[in-house]
Order: sequence, then structure tokens, then C-alpha cells
Amino acid sequence: QLQSKTIFPVDTIEDLSPGSSYCFKVQANLPREAKQGMFSPTSCVTNTQKVEEPLCATSLRVLAVNMEFQLLWEKQEDQEVNYNVQYLFGFLKRLNEDYSDKWLSVPGCENISSTWCNFSSIISPQGVYYLRVQARGGLNRSCLSREVQVDALKTNGIGPPGVKLELSDTWLHILISPPGGAQDEVMRTYYDLSYRIVYWKNSSNKEEEVRQKEVKQTIATVPDVSPSSLYCVKVQALLELYNKSSAYSQQECIHTPAGTPLPLIIFGIFMGALLVVLLVATPLVLMLYQAYNKIKYAFFPSCQPPLNIEGFGAQLLSSPYLPAAEEPVENCCVIESMVTEEGKQIDFTDCKHCKHSSRDSGNYSNDDNTAGSKGSKETLEKENV
Repeated sequence: QLQSKTIFPVDTIEDLSPGSSYCFKVQANLPREAKQGMFSPTSCVTNTQKVEEPLCATSLRVLAVNMEFQLLWEKQEDQEVNYNVQYLFGFLKRLNEDYSDKWLSVPGCENISSTWCNFSSIISPQGVYYLRVQARGGLNRSCLSREVQVDALKTNGIGPPGVKLELSDTWLHILISPPGGAQDEVMRTYYDLSYRIVYWKNSSNKEEEVRQKEVKQTIATVPDVSPSSLYCVKVQALLELYNKSSAYSQQECIHTPAGTPLPLIIFGIFMGALLVVLLVATPLVLMLYQAYNKIKYAFFPSCQPPLNIEGFGAQLLSSPYLPAAEEPVENCCVIESMVTEEGKQIDFTDCKHCKHSSRDSGNYSNDDNTAGSKGSKETLEKENV
């Protein structure tokens, strides 16, 4: 009966029938280069009868959940036996050398009488290990169990996630905690988990149709939940890479409050929006109105000064805020004559700067000044005579 098995350079083949002859031939392969070698010459051996050793630990199995690893075994008979759990790094088996002296003892699992051992302390998330149990009894008897392989990421099981429910208006928010809790960084770092959410509504002690959805995030929402209803949720973690799934989380339920009528909600939203618009628009309109009045008063005054005001001529005042033109100033001279006894006439000239304001009434014109000068001259002549 021809059988094939992939082995390491130094390996053990178990479960052979006792008292039978077996023949072997070996072929070396290079998987990365897709090359296969030739088979070695055939070598045969006769297996001896199997001797049962009641000290040996049997039925070794590994239980692992959320990167917590335990090795369990059974003992064959009820007698005092001490156990020593040993481990070997997986890469040592790939080397073409004897690794029998490379086995190490698991801390905390040396010379124990129990039939289980927690070996999480030696596990690296990306490591491969081999474990075995050495049993020791009276009269210096010992026996080594079969080996079990532990590939940390493949062997590890996924525990149920945590679930928390929250309500917001008509939305049900589902908050998911990854397996292992918030402190388990290994589960979040090395596993690409997704979640299957199962939810339903209980009404009048009747369970309605169960619905489910799958998400990649740890937050999910269920829209349009009914008021005054009881909603229940449970979640399962999924790992597609290793085709694994966790158990469902504990069922969590939440009761939605009584709802508000939809027309009242719409009216409240409308009134709130209107109030906001009024509070914002009213001050803005007032500010724009004040600015408009000031600009109009400065550049487009409604009252114009009369054109016949002296000093302004035909020019109009465009704005009371603009600087006015300087009033014109004329030079005036008053000439007075006096005749002496000798018959000589002496003229006295007094020149002053006279400012003609636009507000003069016009009564003091040049003609009047001339007449006044003549009158004063005649008076002086008479007095001299």
C-alpha cells in the first residue's frame, strides 16, 4: 500500500502497525523553484511490537481563544505522575541536523501533577511551535508523548465580540468591541475581522422577522426604528482568511422611546430655522440701511444752497463734509486829501486788506465809497476856508 507524506530532514512517522515491514524512499523538492529531485534508493525496516506505557500522556490537544493557549492531555491510569511540558521552535525542524537536544521546558509547567498547561507566555503571534509532554513516575520511569504542532495564528480561536447599543432619533447605533477586549492589540493587528449582525424587533411578545447584515467596521446603524419598541441584537466575528467564525455575543436589547408626531417635528424645524434667519438677517439689514443713509447724506445731499449767495457764485456745495474754498480777498485803499493854508493839497493814503464775504448784503459798494470820499473832501475844504 503506497502512501506519501511530506517530512522534515529529521522526522518521526507515527501510527505504524506493530510487527509489520515498511519500505521508504525519499525525494527532495524545491517548491519555490518548482523543481523535484530523484527518489533515493528504497530502504526497508520491520516494526516491533508496540509496548504500552501507562505513564505516557495521551490525547494531546490545544485550546486557544483570543491568543490564550492551553495544552490538555489525559493520563492512562490513576497513579502519581509528574509532567513536564516541552516546546521546540518550528524552524529547527527544517534544518538538516538533530534537534533532540533543542527542546525547552515551558515556564510554569515543570513537574506538575495537573493535566493541563497554559503556554501563552512562549507564543509569538507569527510563530510555529511543537509541544510534547514528558511523564515521570516511580523507579525513574519516563515516557514522551506524541508531538502537537501549534501555528499561532491558525490554531488560535476567535471569541465572541462585545456589543453596546445606543439610540439617536430614529437610528439604532451598534457599537462592537473586537474579540479579546479593547486591550487585545494582537487580535486587531493580525486579524482582518468582519462582523455579522443579527437584529430583530419584539412587539407584543412576538419576535418579528430576524434580519442580518455584515460590516467591516466596529460601528453599524439600523435606520428607521419604530418608537415604543424593543430591539435585540447579537453579533458574530468572522475571519475569512482562516475560514473561522466566533460564537455569537450575548443578546443585547434596548427599548426605543415614544415617538413625536411627524407634523410637529416638521413644524418645530421650520420655526427654528425661521428664528435663526430673523436673528441673523435683522441686524444685517439695519447696518446696511445706516450705511446707505450716511453715504447718501455725504455724497448726494437733498438740500442745495441758493445760487445768489455772495462768495459762492454759481458753484454749489456738494457736501457739508467736503472742505470749502477759501473766500476771495480784495485790496482796498482810502485816499484822503487835505488843503493847507499855503494852498497845498496833501493826500493821505491808507491801504488795508478788505475781505468781502459772501454774506455781505451789498450796501457797501464802490459807488457809495466814492460818494463818501467826495463828501468828506468838500467838508474839509469848507473848514479850511
